[in-house]
Parts: sequence; C-alpha cells; structure tokens
Amino acid sequence: MKKQYASLFMLLLAACGFFYSCGNIANKSTGKLRFDSIQINQTTHLFNDTVKPACNLVVNFAYASHSVDSLLKDSLNTFFLSACFGENYLAQTPEEAIKQYAEKYAANYRIDLEPMYKQDEQEDLENTYAWYSYYRNLESHVQWCTDDLLVYRIYYHEYTGGAHGNYMTSFLNINLNTLIPVHLDDLFVEDYKELLTELLWQQLMADNDVSSRQEIEDLGYGSTGELEPTENFYLTSKDITFYYNIYEIAPYVMGPTQITLPFASIQHLLNGNSDVLKNLN
Repeated sequence: MKKQYASLFMLLLAACGFFYSCGNIANKSTGKLRFDSIQINQTTHLFNDTVKPACNLVVNFAYASHSVDSLLKDSLNTFFLSACFGENYLAQTPEEAIKQYAEKYAANYRIDLEPMYKQDEQEDLENTYAWYSYYRNLESHVQWCTDDLLVYRIYYHEYTGGAHGNYMTSFLNINLNTLIPVHLDDLFVEDYKELLTELLWQQLMADNDVSSRQEIEDLGYGSTGELEPTENFYLTSKDITFYYNIYEIAPYVMGPTQITLPFASIQHLLNGNSDVLKNLN
C-alpha cells in the first residue's frame, strides 16, 4: 500500500508541473463549478468466447464538467485523471481517457492470461474458471467542495485471483485558490509528527474503548505497519480524518481504519498562518 501512495504522490507532482506551464492561480468563480460522471461496465472474455472466464471493469469517474474559469476546470480534471488512471492520461479529456483505459485493461487481461489459461485448460485443472475471473472497480466522487477547497475521494477494488480481492480508498484535498494539493506540512507547525502520532494513538484507543497501547495493539493495530500521520487524509470545516487502508496498520480482516481529530483538540499543532485552515472557517 505504501508503494501505491508513493506512486500517487509522484503522479500529483507530475500534474502540478502540467498546471504551472499554464499558470496556477484560479479566479474566485468556483460557485459555478459543476461536476458530472462517466460510467462504464465492460466485460471481456478470454479468446472472445463467452463460455470462458472474463474480466469485468466498472468505472464511475467524477469530473468537472463546467466552470467559468477554464483553467480551474481543466486543472481539476488533470488532477482527477492522474490520480485515478495514471500520468499517461494527464492531457486527455475524461471521455478519451476512460475509453483508452478500458481498452488497455481488456487487452492486458487477454495478453497476460490467455497463454496460461490455454495450458491449464489442456491439463484439465480444477477451479480453472474461478482463477481467471478478474474484476476491477474504480469509483470517484467529489466529497466536499467550497469556494476554497475541494475534497476528492477515490475507491479502487480489484480481484486477480486468490483468496480475496484488494481494495483501497484515497483522497485529494485541493486548494482551489492555488490549484495545489494540500499536504500535512501545509496544515501543521514544524516538528508536529511525534506529537500528532501520540494524539492518533490516543484517539484510536478512545474509538475502541481501551485505555492502553497494549490493549489496542492486542486488537491488531500496529501489527502490519507503524501508526503515523498519513498524507491520505480529508478535511472538513471542523476536523481532519486520517484514513489507513487494509494492511497499513492492521490486518485485512479488520478492514480500513479512520481516525478523526477535531481541530479544537489539535489547535496547538495547527499552523496559524495556513490559508487553507483560515478558509475552512
């Protein structure tokens, strides 16, 4: 999972570079910003034979459909495309990107699996059909949008054989005044990480009605990774929620973990000069 977030961060850097070539200050007409979505549901069978296994791709992609500021609209869509599909789709329209993404997914499925399936089919192995039945589900939506901040949520679920599929949720918090993603360093004072980590542990203990680190660790938290402030967070006007996907800090069976810290409880760690925080109030 950490590798996936590192990749997402690099994609966002690439998107930022794309914006700077055009200028990076949006006007204040975000009230007329409107959003729409594109949906596809595509099934592709091995060898184009409907009696053989298939992959299923479902996409529900939210994008900016209208704004009086074309730079704002295009910049947001570049962010959305980059985060959902990758840097190869940065300069495309949403319709073009999804069409090519779907074609590539189907082609790769057939290229990768048809030779193996043909061999397994000849050997008459049991459960062959189930092993080769793949799916991918990608959904995104605008979770929150004000004149100054947009929160974009992406849900990704994929099955490629095995005991279960893998899924993850990621968030983009975008400063609409500068068209730059919001990071933790923009919100907190220097040297905040150690103190914020302790507050995260305390809140996690409170959420699970336990009173010690040992008790919360006995439940499974911290067994698959260290609990620390993550860049996968989302903002509201009153709080910040840190989102940890499966395996990041707890086993798969426990699912994702969300830890919400009200701004009132972390006021001493917040950067008083942060334009993002000032505009939330």
